[in-house]
Amino acid sequence: MDEIAETAHVSKPVLYQHFPSKRELYLALLDSQLSKLIGLLLGALNSTTDNDERVQAVMRAYFRFIASDDQAHRLVFESDLVNDADVSARLEAFNKTFADAVARVIAEDTKLPELESQLLGRGLAGMAQVSARYWLETDGNLDLDVASDLIYRLAWRGISRFPKET
Repeated sequence: MDEIAETAHVSKPVLYQHFPSKRELYLALLDSQLSKLIGLLLGALNSTTDNDERVQAVMRAYFRFIASDDQAHRLVFESDLVNDADVSARLEAFNKTFADAVARVIAEDTKLPELESQLLGRGLAGMAQVSARYWLETDGNLDLDVASDLIYRLAWRGISRFPKET
């Protein structure tokens, strides 16, 4: 808390006025970063009506969030508090919001049933998250654009095989 107060240029008592505990501070930071990430991902998803470009934009957005220097991805995806009820509820709400948005696009395009579209939405979201986190572990040995493009192509080749409704 001392380091946080120093970085925020406030005294520790002022910090505790706003956040009574480290947990409350963590939840506020988690909410902020999840909001930022969902904004980036939904922005990418809604940036075009071309599904090929959508998949590419979403994968790149995930990789860019993970690559950001602020280490926010660690706060979101690597916390020791993932089993805390409030934390897991926030993470599930994030996952559901994003996967449901992807599922709506899939359902509209393919006319697949809702449950099948949601499964595909979760799968694509998980692919983006896990691959971007793994990419970060490679310490920059693979260019961000190359890495996100590889995952985009893998995802697109899979999802584009579903029949498009005409």
